[in-house]
Amino acid sequence: MNEIAKTHELPLGHPAVQTWLDPAQGLISRIAAELARRGAHPARSVVLVPYAQLMPLARQLWTQWAARQDGPAAAFVPRFESSMNWARGLGGFVPAADDISFDAAHDILTARALVEQAGLGAQREVLAARLMEAAQQLARLVAAVPPSERPAWAARARALVATGLEAPVMALESAVARLAVEWAVASGHASDALFSAAQADTLDALVVLDGFQSDPLAQALQTQLGEKAVFLPLDRPAPAGQVRLHAARDAEDEAARAAACVLRHLEAGRAPVALAAIDRALTRRIRAMLDAQGVAVRDENGWKLSTTRAAAQVMGALRACAWQASSDSVLDWLKNAPAFDAGAVQALEKWLRKAGVREWRPLHATDSIALEPAAQLAEQAQAVRDGMRQARPLPQWLAGLRELLAAGGQWQALVADAAGGKLLAALRLDEARQAEFAQRLAQSGLAAGGAGGWAARRISLVEFTAWVNGALEAASFVPEHPRQEQVVILPFSQLLGRPFAALVLPGCDEVRLPASPEPPGPWTAAQRLALGLPSREALEAAERAAWRHALQTPHCDVLWRQSDEGGEPLLPSPRVQALQLEGLAQAAPDPRAWRELAPQPTPRPLPRGQALPVLKLSASAYEDLRRCPYRFFALRQLGLQEAEELESEVDKRDFGNWLHAVLKVFHEALQAAPTPEAPARLALLEQAAEATTRAMHLDDGEFLPFAAAWPQVREGYLDWLARHEAGGARFEQAESWQETPLGALTLVGRLDRVDQTEGGPALVIDYKTESSAATRERIKTPTEDTQLAFYAALLPHDTVRAAYVNVGEDGTQTFEQEDVVAARDALVEGILHDMGRLAEGAVLPALGEGMACEFCAARGLCRKDFWS
Repeated sequence: MNEIAKTHELPLGHPAVQTWLDPAQGLISRIAAELARRGAHPARSVVLVPYAQLMPLARQLWTQWAARQDGPAAAFVPRFESSMNWARGLGGFVPAADDISFDAAHDILTARALVEQAGLGAQREVLAARLMEAAQQLARLVAAVPPSERPAWAARARALVATGLEAPVMALESAVARLAVEWAVASGHASDALFSAAQADTLDALVVLDGFQSDPLAQALQTQLGEKAVFLPLDRPAPAGQVRLHAARDAEDEAARAAACVLRHLEAGRAPVALAAIDRALTRRIRAMLDAQGVAVRDENGWKLSTTRAAAQVMGALRACAWQASSDSVLDWLKNAPAFDAGAVQALEKWLRKAGVREWRPLHATDSIALEPAAQLAEQAQAVRDGMRQARPLPQWLAGLRELLAAGGQWQALVADAAGGKLLAALRLDEARQAEFAQRLAQSGLAAGGAGGWAARRISLVEFTAWVNGALEAASFVPEHPRQEQVVILPFSQLLGRPFAALVLPGCDEVRLPASPEPPGPWTAAQRLALGLPSREALEAAERAAWRHALQTPHCDVLWRQSDEGGEPLLPSPRVQALQLEGLAQAAPDPRAWRELAPQPTPRPLPRGQALPVLKLSASAYEDLRRCPYRFFALRQLGLQEAEELESEVDKRDFGNWLHAVLKVFHEALQAAPTPEAPARLALLEQAAEATTRAMHLDDGEFLPFAAAWPQVREGYLDWLARHEAGGARFEQAESWQETPLGALTLVGRLDRVDQTEGGPALVIDYKTESSAATRERIKTPTEDTQLAFYAALLPHDTVRAAYVNVGEDGTQTFEQEDVVAARDALVEGILHDMGRLAEGAVLPALGEGMACEFCAARGLCRKDFWS
């Protein structure tokens, strides 16, 4: 970034500069002329701009213009304000406890109370957010109505809000609309002071600079002031600049191209560069790339506070305290809380994954955790969680949340973080704001539950967590601006009147920039028209005008992706397609600087494992050695095993584990109390299934597909068992751990089941829940089947039988390995040979062949995809 200059001068011919400073038709000259025509002094005049970011620019440009003028009036600067900034700047207005305050943390509580008072308490979680959104939209309209005319406006609105919502199925929508009107009309508004006669007397003139979308409050003030007010359009037609089109493959390619476009403009001396924020996620990705290059970025758009790391820490702590919290949620909190010992957290995670504890609530007896640090941590975490269980009023919840963050060592980090400071303010977690918030809640008369309003009403942890989430979703975080920015992130509608040397417009595909924007809020088209809310057509016209104006930037890059995250093809936005059809833009080459690199393929790994002696060998480990020696080296000798997922859905593997446990319990119970009666066996098997389901803490909803198939599986197994026992086989043991010495090596394994046959050898059984065809393929070649031969070697018998028992919905079948003794002897000989070669330092190459490689956990280690 050293080659990118830090300071730049804008050309005087820039369209925005001409809009303001053109000697004949510039806005500054026209404003000064209108003030002079009315005899208005600049210091007693107000100029309303469409949005607040124009205020400092307008003051600066007025100062530059005035420096070239004569006369005493030129030494004074009018007040450049946006309508809402002007209203708030007058001071003296404090919203009442139940007024719309545009503070989601408070307004959502009032909305919930209004919904409950309307008799819709059962739907309050869904309707409160909709009511708040609808009321805040109406509040901006009501604020633009002079106080004396609001009763008449309210009467018209009450008659109009039911338009199109007469059907019974629209009863909830109709209720929300009526409540929104009443709430907006009953609220006080900061704009009331602007309509007062005293305020009008302080003004000599009001100049309204109109943007792409009319401001109702500015229009109302213009009507109120009559001859004192004048309207001037801010947008002035100008020819389009140099527009270049970039079609990217996907989101990552689009972000990289957009960042490169910005860098190329800066290298060419074009600054500041405007970066339009159409897609929030894409914009943040581009900003991260620019930050890595040392570019000074001014982000006027910001992002939702809920997407910051500070919010993730707070929400993670609250989710971990929920009664139904998963083990992953609790672990996520513990890992991000510096007060907890990292070693103990790792030990606890290892135990939880090994034990398969998906939900934290069954973890009551910490003495079942073998490692003492992990047990102590589990007990400590549970104590903190228990402290967040009891329902309490909202102010006490805020104090409890502060204690929770302090207990985890997260409080100080939030205080020191910019986004964390914004979060603490939004949630009133600092003591001063807590006291003020509690006082305001106590003054509210809307909360159900007796005197004291929301300050006394007790809510649950679930309700409090929902309130925190809603407050963070509605709040925005805007990072601190640099002293002199090179790039400005903003909505492209706020390019109006601002002198940018170049513009980069990413996200211009058919999804993110449609032809017609969706109107916000729950209002129907008829309601929007009647109430004065902008219609879809008005919003489309405003966006079209903003698009046309954006393309007037001297240098403009338009980017879109041709495929989305799921691989679905995407077309460019209809606005981009119009540019292509009109020939107003040209396709641009890739702006990134490409470097030629000599290919350096990764050689196939050829490690030696003699320094890692194998003392114990299981069937699955030896199967790894036979399939791919490198996999054996990585997963078995180095011990680089994948961590088990705790939040994974119940799948067929879980069903297989459940079935193994059920059959073990069933056969041991049947062995203790033998019964040949089919009904008794059926009841015994069902009892084993229910007990195992409880012991494994399986969720009923997730296990439902397998539970639905269980009756058919159960009947098929009992039929097979009767035939199996009729052939002379008797159950002996299940899930038995076996260890058999083989020279310096020990063969280990857990046998699903061992049966005794009348006058014959023992029968080793391995249960399978796969298809019959897959099981039949296993026994086709005895020397290729490691599992049954290995299990046969675990028993001390000279002669033995071995079979797979396939348990499924289509019945239970036996697939016996007829020549298992010969296969066992060959396997033992092969194990001795292979282990001897390993001890001698034989190479363990990565074979990279067949299905064994497709689903291999070591594939990222052997780097097969990069071999020469």
